[in-house]
Amino acid sequence: MSTQNALSTILVEKINNDTLVLPTLPAIALKVRKAADDPDINLNAMGEVIGQDPSLSARMIKIANSAYMGRSVKVTSISQAVTRIGLRQIKNISTALAMEQLFVSKNDVVARYLQQEWANTVNIVSSAMAVLQLYIARTKNREMSMDTMTLAALVHNIGVLPILTEAERHPEVFANPTFLEVAIDQLSGRIGASIMREWGFGDSFVNVAKNWKDLSYLPDNLSYIDFVRVGAAVSGAAGSQKDAILNLAIQRGVVEDMGELHSDEFEELSSAAKQIFL
Repeated sequence: MSTQNALSTILVEKINNDTLVLPTLPAIALKVRKAADDPDINLNAMGEVIGQDPSLSARMIKIANSAYMGRSVKVTSISQAVTRIGLRQIKNISTALAMEQLFVSKNDVVARYLQQEWANTVNIVSSAMAVLQLYIARTKNREMSMDTMTLAALVHNIGVLPILTEAERHPEVFANPTFLEVAIDQLSGRIGASIMREWGFGDSFVNVAKNWKDLSYLPDNLSYIDFVRVGAAVSGAAGSQKDAILNLAIQRGVVEDMGELHSDEFEELSSAAKQIFL
């Protein structure tokens, strides 16, 4: 059996036997999500939860002051940041900001792959956010929220994490990246969907993680997966599917024309979104 097939076979067997080790959400994200689900939570109590993590606190203040929030008056405390962002958005935004903690490894080779994966993901996220902002400005349709879009784009390729962990046991896989790419292409969607269910995320997130590469999957109405796909195409992560994705985007009304994606406004929005994660 080839190494390529061996890795895929091992992964499939572990998926089927429910023995594949899935990543867990960072502890602070779990705390914030649990607090946000408490019907009696208030802004002060949420600020105290977030304040337990200095890094998340600093990044939450940063996002409250960013162009993403569209405010000119700066906030300087976590309580002000939470008030500005609001309880409805805190749950997804805090989870999104904590996600980077998952893309680390003590193995140098795996760490390099994860760093590249995180960089690619941030590019896709920022592009998807910019596309949604342009869509809302053009159509005045606000059914989709920016915080959910952000998190959906961040977890779209989360299925690669267990694959990289498993591949770490097979040095020859990293010596020939084609082996790894085949396993990722074949299995990351299925694994990603399992992770979303394990984390208790809704169908929107499951569908993005499972189906974003499968262009035969077309929801009746526009959904976050449409914007994630365009983000991937614009960021160069869609490979040979780029043209098909962009054609679909026009047909489905995600963008009006390709000029939108080459405009100064798109570049400014995308750059502003990326700053959240830097």
